[in-house]
Formats: sequence, C-alpha cells, structure tokens
Amino acid sequence: MSEVQILASVQQFMARQHGHFIDGQTIPAETSERIELINPATEQVVSTIAIATQNEVEKAVQSAYEAFHHAWANTPPYERGLKLNKLADLVEQHAEELAQLETLTTGKLINLARHLEVAQTIVFLRYFAGWATKIHGQTMQPSIPSMNGEKYTAYTLRQPVGVVAGIVPWNFSLMIGCWKIGSALTTGCTIVLKPSEFTTLSLLRLAELAIEAGIPAGVINVVTGKGETGQYLMNSPLVKKVSFTGSVPTGIAIGQQAMKNDLTRVSLELGGKNAAAILADANLDEILPTLLQATFVHQGQVCAAPERFFVHQSKYDEFTQKATAALQQFTMGSPLDEASMFGPLSNKPHFEKVKHYLDIANQKDQVICGGQTIQGTGYFVEPTLLKVQGTDDPLFIEETFGPVVDVIAFESDEELIRMINHSRFGLTASIWSNDLAKALRLIPQIEAGSVWVNMHTFLDPAVPFGGVKASGLGREFSDAFIDDYTELKSVMIRY
Repeated sequence: MSEVQILASVQQFMARQHGHFIDGQTIPAETSERIELINPATEQVVSTIAIATQNEVEKAVQSAYEAFHHAWANTPPYERGLKLNKLADLVEQHAEELAQLETLTTGKLINLARHLEVAQTIVFLRYFAGWATKIHGQTMQPSIPSMNGEKYTAYTLRQPVGVVAGIVPWNFSLMIGCWKIGSALTTGCTIVLKPSEFTTLSLLRLAELAIEAGIPAGVINVVTGKGETGQYLMNSPLVKKVSFTGSVPTGIAIGQQAMKNDLTRVSLELGGKNAAAILADANLDEILPTLLQATFVHQGQVCAAPERFFVHQSKYDEFTQKATAALQQFTMGSPLDEASMFGPLSNKPHFEKVKHYLDIANQKDQVICGGQTIQGTGYFVEPTLLKVQGTDDPLFIEETFGPVVDVIAFESDEELIRMINHSRFGLTASIWSNDLAKALRLIPQIEAGSVWVNMHTFLDPAVPFGGVKASGLGREFSDAFIDDYTELKSVMIRY
C-alpha cells in the first residue's frame, strides 16, 4: 500500500488552534471548549475546532449584515462574477490541499475528493459566476383604464434577500458549502456558514481563499460548533434566509422554526430512500459497473444515491449473483491509498447507526452479501445487499445513508410504481432499461424530484435538484436558485 504524502500546508493548517472566520479574518474562540476532528480511517485526532457562543454567532451575522448593506449588494453583477471566478481559480490552485483536508476528516477516497468534490466545487462556482449578470425582471403593460389621458407602465426587479444562513452536512462539506456560497453571492446576498462539527476544515480554508480572491470582508463568514450553533444562527433576526442540507428530522424542525421566525425564507435539501428500477430488458453486464459506482460512491453516504433496488422477477437471481460477485471485488483500504475502492464511514455516530441496521438484517437473515463491520481500527463496513420481502419492512422504509441497499423483485409496471412511491421520501430515482418508450411512460408516475435513465446520483449545475414529499423544499442550481435568494419587487408608474 502506498499512501499519498500529506502536504506540509495541510499539516500546518490542521495544527492550528482554529477559531471562527468573521469579518474577513480568523478570530480566537471565546471559550476553551473544543471539538476533536477524527480521521475515520485511523480514529486519530487530526485537529480541533471551537464551539461558537451566541455572541460569536451574532458577530458573524452582524458582519454579514454590514457587508451586505455597505459592500456586496451594491457591487456590480459583473464584478461579483469575476470574484467568484477568482475564488474558483484559487480552489483549483489549492486543489490537493483541499482534497486532503476532506479525505482526512471524512474518509472520502482521495481520488473522489480530487475528481468529484474539489473538481465539481470549481465547476459549480464558475457556473454560478456566470449567472451574476443574468438576473433580471420583466416589463409589462397594466390594464388600468385611463380617466384623464394618464398612462401606466410596470416592471419587476429582483433584489437579494440579505443575510443567508448556510447549514452544511458532513458528507460533501466543501462542495455543498460552495453551492450555498455561489447561490448567495451571485444574487448579491452575504452568508454565514455553519459546517458540520465532523468536517469543518475545508470551509475554514475556503473562507481564507475568498479574501485572497478579493471578496470583501464579511461577505463569507464561518462559525463552527454543534447543533446549538446552528440554532443560534437561524434564530438571528438579521438572517433572512436559511439554506439547510441534511437529515429529514432536522430539516423539518428548521422549517417549522423558520416559519415561526416571521416567515424566514427556507430551502431544505433533505434525505431519501432512493429507488433504482432494473427492468426486464436491462443488460446486467452493461449496467452493473455504472449502477454500483453510483450506489456506493463515498460508501453510499450521498443523499441522492439509491438505497432500494427494484429488479424485475426474471432478472432477480442473475442480478443478486452478479452484484454480489462485483461487490466482493471492491478493494477496501485507506482513503489516502489511491488504489482503494472503498473507504470508511465518515464518523463514529454514523458508523453506529449503520451497524444497528446491519445487526437487524443479520438477525432476520436478510443479508445477501456483506453485512459486517470490519474489526480493527477505523469505521469500515462491508458494501451490503439485503433481501426485502415487503414494503413495510423497516429496512425498506428507513434511510440508512450508507453502503446498505435493499433488493426486491417486481413483476408488473403497476407493482413497480406502487412500491417505489411507498415512501415518505421523494428525492431521486432511476430507471435502467433500453426500452426508452417504457421509461418515458414511467417517469411521470414516479414521485421524485429527479429521475435518471441508465444513470444515477451524479449532478450537473445546469439541471435543477431537489426533492418532493419529506425530501425537501426548493431547488438548487440551474436558474431555479434565483427565486430562493431574491425578493421579487413590483413597480407601477403613472405618468
């Protein structure tokens, strides 16, 4: 095994006594209480972060508020785009540094951190930068009757909502954090980010790069801590929008609190129990490499990844045999080893959650392959397929957010749709077939925000993303984000 050598800049950054990033600089923490950041592959402490007090959160929000009113909202759109593109350039220059920070704190395979997390962060920042000069309203002709020869005209304009609270999950903290940064800054908003307490370092480093890119102090702020820190942030009266990515229970609580906080705008990108439907005509030898890659990327810790395989009865036995053989070839190892195909889960609480589901499956004799945690150091779990007899099985209903997938057979299209939609979630789904006519007929019947054909999981900034039912509110990307980060103002003129 040959592991990637940790850069000196990464070692130095991890060794810092990290505080918060407020008003363009790192400030020391007010309290001595620290959170240890654990490398999930080795279970060793790699760094520590501070826990923000309410006073520190209020300072960050005030900084964002001042920067909004005195700098960023009045910055010409073209200049906003230039600065976001400059930030993308700096992310590209520091790509290996950011990738290693992600791998060391999330267990993400180093090649995935490089070629997905960091690479897509650059793509998304540049995509958002391109929208900065394309946010516009409409003109219209009112139908108000003229009494004395007067005339009327009207137009709309879009104005940034103000300070945004961005609450970021642990699985892709850099990339998802930049989705929120890009959306906010493009529209003229400022932002206070609260990363997960498990994966904080890459966003702290990004905030420093933003200053180097010429983004004014206070436009991007980062406060660290646990759930209480996020609560302080979203309850600030100066916060006009909350953008949250994470679990369904937390998202529902945030949405309810936002409504109580004078109808604070909120967008929620939550979890899913996503479906992949393998139809009778599918060539398993052709689709399995793509399907399994999409399913087990980052050990299945992806909100969009499939957790339920619906396989036509005629293909069920062949599918389970070939999928088992393929998964047994996955090379498990250190995420810093470029040859590894499968790494650890990202943190101990999540490891314990997934282990709980595996214990249930083993007790009920539902394991097709995998099903075990790996003894020794690190939070390693085997990629697992489970057989499910019915749609009321808790393993079929509850999101595991890990490398655990249910396999169930279906016979008819009607049965397939009924089973897919038998879920409180509705984030993503996919259809695997060469029968395009059948796929096009099935797509409108599936209750999900995104449906793929012969692919799954991977996103593109030009395509809106978000869920239905308990999987969320609002949409990311495309031009759909503009509605969530701006207020539409109507103007009518009599002359």
